[in-house]
Amino acid sequence: MCRLGRWLIVVALAAAGCQEPGTITVRSIDFVGVQAIDTGRLKNALATRVNAKLPWGRKYSFDRSRLDEDLKRIEAFYADRGYPNARVTNVQAVPNDAKDAVSVTITIVEGTPVLVSNLELAGFEVLPGASIETLRERLPIQPGQPWDRQQVIAARDLATNELRDQGYPYAKVTVGEKPDPTSVVLMFRAEPGPLAHFGPIEMVGNQTVENRIILRQLTFKTGDLYRRSLVQDSQRRLYGLQLFQFVNVETIQTEQQDPDVPVRVTVAEGKHQRVNLGVGYGTEEKGRVDAGYHHVNFLGGGRTAGVRGRWSSLDRGIRLEFNQPYLLGPHLSLVGEGQHWLTFTPAYQSTITGGRVMLRHEGSQYMSWSASFLNERDNSTVTEAYRDDPDVRNDLIALGLDPETGHQDGTVNAFAFDLQRSTATNLLNARNGYQIAGHLEYAGDFLPGQYHYTAVTADTRHYLPLSNRLTWANRAQAGSISPLDETQPGQVPFSKKYFLGGATSIRGWGRFEVSPVGTSGLPVGGNTMFAFSSEVRASIIGRVGGVAFLDGGNVWDNGWTIDLSDLRYAVGLGVRYETAVGPIRFDVGQQLNPIDGLLIDGEPQTRYWRFHFSIGQAF
Repeated sequence: MCRLGRWLIVVALAAAGCQEPGTITVRSIDFVGVQAIDTGRLKNALATRVNAKLPWGRKYSFDRSRLDEDLKRIEAFYADRGYPNARVTNVQAVPNDAKDAVSVTITIVEGTPVLVSNLELAGFEVLPGASIETLRERLPIQPGQPWDRQQVIAARDLATNELRDQGYPYAKVTVGEKPDPTSVVLMFRAEPGPLAHFGPIEMVGNQTVENRIILRQLTFKTGDLYRRSLVQDSQRRLYGLQLFQFVNVETIQTEQQDPDVPVRVTVAEGKHQRVNLGVGYGTEEKGRVDAGYHHVNFLGGGRTAGVRGRWSSLDRGIRLEFNQPYLLGPHLSLVGEGQHWLTFTPAYQSTITGGRVMLRHEGSQYMSWSASFLNERDNSTVTEAYRDDPDVRNDLIALGLDPETGHQDGTVNAFAFDLQRSTATNLLNARNGYQIAGHLEYAGDFLPGQYHYTAVTADTRHYLPLSNRLTWANRAQAGSISPLDETQPGQVPFSKKYFLGGATSIRGWGRFEVSPVGTSGLPVGGNTMFAFSSEVRASIIGRVGGVAFLDGGNVWDNGWTIDLSDLRYAVGLGVRYETAVGPIRFDVGQQLNPIDGLLIDGEPQTRYWRFHFSIGQAF
């Protein structure tokens, strides 16, 4: 038979559902009897893989010998997590009707775990005060928990790093065990070595950046007590200059355990001048174009300066930025910003021209604060369609706008203070940690300008991993802005009033659609807001994920007025696709209690759901 004839027969057999050996794929893997171990982590430990759900996704063939090896991996996986008696008691590989895929079911009897009965620490007496007990409480494995190899290694590393952060760079910690049939005592023994200080500092790789620029970013100097955390913080700060593509701060340790530890700083310089151009699309901003120029060694000294521009249907304008690092010390910097920025909302448009000068203090990678003075010209105008509506006149007067022109114009001079603490590991797509941010702003009084107000906002976020594939993310926001004279509502710039709704807020409504509604149905903004979001994020397969969310919140007319019984709610589902610049996001939100009398584009609202497309998580 000719080769073409044989090929046609193979195609015909495949079309009929018959496959040659080795082409059977894996449809699913399920476990029976698994309670103490996360099934997602257990699946990741197997060589047998499940087919991608999408048609173009990767397919994995079923191999019985590979599955047999996986059964040994399962028992080893359990043994490494304190279940030495766990056994696989049954395996089923059931084919589908087409005989081209199997569903695998593995039954496991976990057995009784070996628990940690006590922790013993020896050789840590060199630590100050109550540090030993604090260290004991911080260890990732504790009495009463199953013995876990990875947790024991993590505890040993944490104990070693604690010594190295207290002046003992040569410290070593070993772990011994005193087992019995059902429990084990873990014994951590430390060999601290000699107390040491930072020695001479060597710099390698810098060509145009002066040594002094590098030295002043280091949070230690020759003669300081050695601390491992200072080495890590210095490396992070050098990266923060944006001057270098690569930074490595390392100690040069010798067998003689020199009490003065030499340090080598190795850098590789990047381009000092950078031009960025980007385009994007979102359901709210439609088309977007961003462009920028950034100089990371402006006039030398590690200063940065740049200009950024944007054009979209929501906002457009230009911003100038300047940063002077190392102002009096490595943790303090001087920041200057200037802008001419236009913002468009369903109700109004505003133009802000001006800038601010800011002192920023970054005490650590987790904590920062800033104090700033801002001077800007705020120009706000209600959209023409609403200005011509006679029903809007009273709304405009109440908001401090000229009822004839729908216009408000004035100068803002204000002091502001910001505080932020964040332990989230990945700002683009956090899976654990938290973030707390607060903002206080005071304008007018002894400061010249047309506006006199106080404003306070707070934002808290928390990310909790439920498993390898699930993350529970929560966010709460609150804010209030009040005129210094309650009888003068025009002392608050209209552009600073609160609105909610949109892709990063209450997702059942469009942007700026949740607020007090005027007599004409126009969202007119308010002086107090509260909002929350709670969502479960799931990694489905590959780069594809999904979310289920509940959003809520509202905006009220007066300052310092939050009524939790008067919230708007929305629920919905979303899809995520991971990229290098953050997840591409599709969300559909459904209103649970619509806003009576709300007008959308001049017409009564009839669609009680919204579709959102953007880049980046909602929070």
